[in-house]
Amino acid sequence: MLESTMTVRLDENEKSLISNYARMFGMSASQFVRRCALERIEDEIDIEAYKAAKAEYDANPTSYSLSEVKEMLGL
Repeated sequence: MLESTMTVRLDENEKSLISNYARMFGMSASQFVRRCALERIEDEIDIEAYKAAKAEYDANPTSYSLSEVKEMLGL
């Protein structure tokens, strides 16, 4: 996979904190920051999906049992 570089500016305390914390988990600072950023994005996407599903349910509060769902799917 092709990789590209992104520069993030940190003060020395932030850099040290991130590097030391990442090392505790056997990761480089780069791996740690990448993982944290991607997990945060995934969390935000999940929250938005929840909000949309909740709004849909609030507008039409219908629920189905497992057997009803299986029947609807032809299982």
